[in-house]
Amino acid sequence: MNKSLRLAVETPEHAAGPVLDAAKTGGQMPYAQDALERWILFLDTLRERANNMIAHERQGMPPLLDFDYELLLDGRNFDRSANYALLRITRVGDDCWDDCVDDSKPPVIIIDPRAGHGPGIGGFKRDSEVGMAMHEGHPVYFVIFYPEPMPDQTLSDVHYALRDFVSEVARRHPDTAPVLYGNCQAGWAATLLAADCDGLTGPIVLNGSPLSYWSGEAASSPMRMMGALSGGAWAAHMISDLGDGRFDGVWLAQNFETLQPEKAIWDKYANLFSHADTERERFLEFERWWNGYYTLSREEILGITQNLFIGNKLEQGEMQLDAHCTIDLKRISNPLIIFASEGDNITPPEQAMGWIAKLYPDTDALKAAGQRIVYMTHPHVGHLGIFVSGSIAKLQHRAILESLDEVEALAPGLYEMVIDNPTGDPDCKSGDFKVRFETREVDDLGIASDDAALAQVAQMSRINETAYSAFVSPWLRAATTPGSAEALRVLHPMRWTRTMFSERANPWMSLVKFTADTLRETRDPLPESHPAIVTERALSARTGEVLGAWRKGRDAWITHVFGAMFGNPFGTLKSPQADNLTASSNKE
Repeated sequence: MNKSLRLAVETPEHAAGPVLDAAKTGGQMPYAQDALERWILFLDTLRERANNMIAHERQGMPPLLDFDYELLLDGRNFDRSANYALLRITRVGDDCWDDCVDDSKPPVIIIDPRAGHGPGIGGFKRDSEVGMAMHEGHPVYFVIFYPEPMPDQTLSDVHYALRDFVSEVARRHPDTAPVLYGNCQAGWAATLLAADCDGLTGPIVLNGSPLSYWSGEAASSPMRMMGALSGGAWAAHMISDLGDGRFDGVWLAQNFETLQPEKAIWDKYANLFSHADTERERFLEFERWWNGYYTLSREEILGITQNLFIGNKLEQGEMQLDAHCTIDLKRISNPLIIFASEGDNITPPEQAMGWIAKLYPDTDALKAAGQRIVYMTHPHVGHLGIFVSGSIAKLQHRAILESLDEVEALAPGLYEMVIDNPTGDPDCKSGDFKVRFETREVDDLGIASDDAALAQVAQMSRINETAYSAFVSPWLRAATTPGSAEALRVLHPMRWTRTMFSERANPWMSLVKFTADTLRETRDPLPESHPAIVTERALSARTGEVLGAWRKGRDAWITHVFGAMFGNPFGTLKSPQADNLTASSNKE
């Protein structure tokens, strides 16, 4: 018998001992009652999640910031309109701007990623990037975006809106250059501001931001190969056509969950069920953001896929912003701080830093360009943890903010930012950790890739996109109506599997709510050490491991098929960092 199957079959018999022992002492019924109560509380949490999702949509999906703010600029009113806006953070808890802000410190502009979800991940709780920046005394500004793009909105429109935002902040703080804080997609958007024909001043912090889309190993980049096997950019074009010119961000969210199904469809919910008494608020807090799906225009998603993720034109210096300007990363003279994680399977360190060696063949070339690049890697935190984790905000992001003056004072070169004796203490006066910058050589990064295979993918994508645009797209556009696009949006599995738990859609959930409210007043949960609880957790962990093993097998199969079609896109060059990367690809 297959080993995994044998374990799955034998474990319940093995695990039954403690349960039977508990039954002999009268413990079986308490466990059954406890499990039933937790199941009701679990369902009630899903009910509240559904209601939160529906309410958020009816409110127009405002940004989920845990801070008071005022609107300064609305990009929808610009000559080149874009669905972006600039906010000024005015209050943190009971503290207002005047209580928190030191005007001598550089302003921080935090830009959240527009990659399927709405804004707020950088500031939806107190221990966040916004919270740490205010805690350190920086004036904080936040860039949001609205659920719907402007008609025919392009990447160029967004780019010029962001430039206007930065100019406004610089006007308000003329004595010090703004610090741009870009998360994921917003990181490369911020980089474009420094690499365009006008350039930009001030440090740029790139958190889990891909700039080198063809770098990385197979084990750390499964999404790239999935996109290649689906034929490239034409699929995004088709989804946009079916959406009446809009690309529904729920498809991107689905891609993220597909990367690690053991976490998306099992671990997250198993943990909520196991800790139904304590995990409710934490679960709902994150899900408020995760289940808010925003849209992109057809022009935007095609520009992103064709120029960046498939075409890799940014790294190659071929990305055309408009008819007058080509993006060139060598124009960047700003200090760059790159924060990546070896546990990030969406933007692994290779994709965050691979461009450095492509642009600068050695450290002398980097120094000759007058560039200062500082990088910091985390050993295991996942992609979202880089922006969401409170412990990351209180340590890594706080350390970055406290070190901005030191970074700007560095001589041109490549440096690794190292934090000694970390405690995570949010008290900025404690001084419980120290930051040092160790010089590194470009060769130390040890990042390599074989561009030939991915260049074939880009060529295949162009052919498929041309054929689709000529022979299929016109027919789909003619057949699509606003009503059909809305039906497709509502019926997406990522939506109805959430909303089905609301009493608005399922009247039986009203009974769940009533029962759960009663249970919370009388519930006496079993202790964590109860034998049946221990057995339940072990079985749950085993199920997650089996799903994880299936996912690894799927990724291995995709890698094999990709290699057979296009050749091996991943070089044999290895570094200690690359070796460590393959050891952990879990998202926090």
